[in-house]
Formats: sequence, C-alpha cells, structure tokens
Amino acid sequence: MQTAAEAATHERPPAPISKGTFRAQRPEIVGPDEPIAPFPIPLSGAVQKGFGRGGKDLGCPTANLPDESLPAMSEVTRTGVYYGYARVFPDKDGQRALTEEESRVHPMVMSLGWNPFYKNEKLTAEIHIMYPFTRDFYGHEMRVIVLGYIRPELDYISKEALIEDIETDKRVALNCLARPAYERYRNDPLFEAAA
Repeated sequence: MQTAAEAATHERPPAPISKGTFRAQRPEIVGPDEPIAPFPIPLSGAVQKGFGRGGKDLGCPTANLPDESLPAMSEVTRTGVYYGYARVFPDKDGQRALTEEESRVHPMVMSLGWNPFYKNEKLTAEIHIMYPFTRDFYGHEMRVIVLGYIRPELDYISKEALIEDIETDKRVALNCLARPAYERYRNDPLFEAAA
C-alpha cells in the first residue's frame, strides 16, 4: 500500500473511475467495531481557505487544515474518505465568533487526496463537519480525530455521481460513529479547550 505521503511526492496518481456498480454495492457500515491502528489520528490547526467548491458545487462545504498538520495522517494512511469527529473553537482574535452549538464536537467526513474529478495538483485534506453552520470559520482553531476509513479515492464521470457518493459517505460515517467504541471519542481530551 502506498501511503498518501508517498503519493504526494510524485505527480498526481490516477484514480479508478467510479461506476454505478460500486455505488450499488456500498455497505452502510464499514470497519471493525472499535478503532484499530493507525486510528485514532489527531489533527489540528487553523482553518484555511480551500478551493470553495465543496459548498458551491457539491452542497458539502469543507474546512481545510494547513499543510503542516497533515503528516500525521498522510504518513500512515492512503488516499480516500475517512470519518471521525471535529470541533471548531468559538474564539478568533480574542472574540467569540461561533455559537455554543456550532463549537461543539460534531461528526465529520474527510477526503484525503487529489480530488481527481477537479484535477488537483496538490494533496489536500478537506473536512466536512456534519452540522449546518450559518457562517464561515476561517482562521478558527479546528481539532479532528480521524477514526476510520470509508473508501478509496475515485474519479467520476459526472458531478452528480460524485455528489451521490458524498451523500453515501456521510450516511456511512454516521452509522460507523454510532457504535459505542467510536461514539466515546466525541468526549476525547483533544477537544477540551486549552486552559
């Protein structure tokens, strides 16, 4: 298995094309009943501006972590879609900018890869927090615990096929996180505010 870090040192690798048969056979829950190595993987950093495609094109807004936060993930995993929990901290520049509900720990799905449908030239990690935020949170501290792997990175023949897989990814992530050994990570010390 080539890790995401190894893939990042080369040109953008080809990704298999998603076919309807893949979508038809997708399970509603993946992985073991509790996280196993290399999971859990903690990530953190200030939210960066990305390409702006997630919310506008795909109906799935994403938050991007800075490149320097990714080695913990990319050195031990492969490209694809992952699930876990994320928290965006409410304060920015000494001011409270998010509500209490917005700054709670929420389920997330993350795409780690090259986004072959969009022909990215750089490896990225794009995190979709499953909460209907009413404002952006660029510059806010975000902490993430990645708990499992959903599927490999794929290319798509249409935006509609990509959106369909994203919606399935979200459903699978919620099903996986409902298991007790995963649900307990919602209260992980990583998500506690610094003293």
